Amino acid sequence: MRRRVVVTGVGAVTPLANNAEDTWRGFLAGKSGTGHLTQIDPTPFNSKVSGEVKGFDPTQYQTLKDTKKTDRFVQFGIASAKMALENSKLNLSNENVERCGILVGSGIGGLRVIEEQHKVLMEKGAGRISPFLIPMLIVNMAPGQISIALGLKGPSTCVATACATGSNAIGDAFKIVQRGEADIMFAGGTEACITSLGFGGFDAMKALSTLNEDPSTASRPFDASRAGFVMGEGCGVIILEELEHAKKRNAPILAEFVGYGMTSDANHITAPDPSGEGAARCMLNAMKEAGIRPDEVDYINAHGTSTYLNDKVETIAIKKALGDHAYKTRVSSTKSMTGHLLGAAGAVEAVACILAIRDQIVPPTINYKNPDPDCDLNYVPNQAEKTKVRVTLSNSLGFGGHNACIAFKAFEE
Repeated sequence: MRRRVVVTGVGAVTPLANNAEDTWRGFLAGKSGTGHLTQIDPTPFNSKVSGEVKGFDPTQYQTLKDTKKTDRFVQFGIASAKMALENSKLNLSNENVERCGILVGSGIGGLRVIEEQHKVLMEKGAGRISPFLIPMLIVNMAPGQISIALGLKGPSTCVATACATGSNAIGDAFKIVQRGEADIMFAGGTEACITSLGFGGFDAMKALSTLNEDPSTASRPFDASRAGFVMGEGCGVIILEELEHAKKRNAPILAEFVGYGMTSDANHITAPDPSGEGAARCMLNAMKEAGIRPDEVDYINAHGTSTYLNDKVETIAIKKALGDHAYKTRVSSTKSMTGHLLGAAGAVEAVACILAIRDQIVPPTINYKNPDPDCDLNYVPNQAEKTKVRVTLSNSLGFGGHNACIAFKAFEE
């Protein structure tokens, strides 16, 4: 018999706030965290807007010495994991840490330090390259550093599936707990690559929004005037725990993790399959494992990037997966408020799904003014909506054709 898995803690660093609860309040208020690009010189780029984390102080979570040896994406991961730990009321000194693990991924990893150290190589020579370059840039240093910071000795790994990373990491961690290989898993995604090379790469693809005049409205998922995604950064980490273990310590149970689907489009390196078949099958797989009927889905946190193809195809996929009930299900994209957090997106959006169940309210899609005939579902336009939220799905679609869907349900004995 497969073990039941519940969520007992959440932590986040986002363009809206440097913690999960304030991020959630921002979502419900329909607040935009996007603004003018400031971390790099915007002059060379067509897009000049971004979703940047503001006022983040890594020394609240690490020593100053340690911050100098960790990239920004790792710093976000450590901060989010520590906040999730506090939120869960978990006392690790009372736990068998060999049964506590980490699965936190990143789509790109330490691009910032690669660029910085390449400049050092070119200007000062190989002898001046930092000896911390490699352990700062590799993707697995997010879970590695979290395990060191918290003393976790269970399964420790990562995934890198582009924009599906956060959801795949959480889903894979769910399977580890479900199989009995750990009792507790810290799971999520983290990203911090608003750099000249990272931003420039997406800009060169013509994937980024060029609605530069008012950056707060540049991300407009499902709207007919959408013109590309807003590149963001951040992190989300949740704590997954075996149900009986959580009950034994009287843990705060926020929701139950009930289903995970992952598929591949096998279609194109960056574009989704126009039929939406892969994404639809992914949702159906998650619902099948969860034992959920399409008419039981109350809310979907959509991938909703604000690109023309993604939003159209995801709408098709939701209709294929849910049938007529697609028109009754509330669907929103919190990327309208944060921009696209790449490898961290699915994790932050999982936090939104979990807290929607806790508070019985769904966050809106802001900047929705011009309906698109190809996108004709209920996208919860511009204002949060109080409603019954018992079952949620969160979709993530990544370059390479990666599709991931994770399903949460209100906890019941």
